[in-house]
Amino acid sequence: MRVGVLGHGAIGAKVAGVLRAGGVPGAELTAVLRRDGRDRRDGPDGPDGAGGADAGVPELVRDARELAEAADVVVEAAGQDALRRYGPGILDAGRDLVAVSVGALADDALFARLRRAPGRLLVCPGALGGLDVVRSAALGGPLRSVRLTSAKKPSSLVQPWMDAGLAERLRALEPGQEPVVLHDGSAREAAARFPRNANVAATLALAAGDWDIVRVRLVADPGAALTRHVVEFAGEVGEYRFELAHLPDPANPATSGLVPYAVLRTLGDLSASWRVA
Repeated sequence: MRVGVLGHGAIGAKVAGVLRAGGVPGAELTAVLRRDGRDRRDGPDGPDGAGGADAGVPELVRDARELAEAADVVVEAAGQDALRRYGPGILDAGRDLVAVSVGALADDALFARLRRAPGRLLVCPGALGGLDVVRSAALGGPLRSVRLTSAKKPSSLVQPWMDAGLAERLRALEPGQEPVVLHDGSAREAAARFPRNANVAATLALAAGDWDIVRVRLVADPGAALTRHVVEFAGEVGEYRFELAHLPDPANPATSGLVPYAVLRTLGDLSASWRVA
């Protein structure tokens, strides 16, 4: 199974490295496309956020067409804008697309467009577990309530739309100070306002089958050594609650260190059943 990776930041670089080392049996890394279309050898790192120069990307391609031609499956690990920009073309080429930046799917028109394409859109579970239970409960009847409470390091939650005062307040929060609630609303709103922090909320909404029933409370907690997600939901078949706590990725505290391995697990499951026509 030929695998292409879109994005070479904290997630993409880890996925590419494990694939390159043969860490997923039956899967081969064949293409990497950086979001800015440049080889990191050409200059400072761009919006992927990995930092520094890197001459070790022999699979580098220059555009999405080359990426799709070189791969059977493409991993999107470059952010919501990249999924919007490149997702339709990759799927139109008949390739499978493993989406990490699932917050982009809050756009109903984009989601419908991607699902109509010949290729398969596969949502990576990322940092969220328990999706089998959520999906099963939703099949038992409409869920009455779904609640997600996420607590993260304050600095990882700073957004471009914030005024200077709020951004500086978040950066200055220290352990022992009171947490700050930054969002208490729908999953759709959270995905739009916190595009690098709300993929768990988006994944939960997709599993529940309803963007608007999922309520999200996003908390900047200065004492948070781990990123915590508490999921609570109720429906016709019962009431459920589970909690996850992840170490942030050292290269990008806005994401969990588990996410690259969730991508690799998804690829492993695909490669186990891969057949060449």
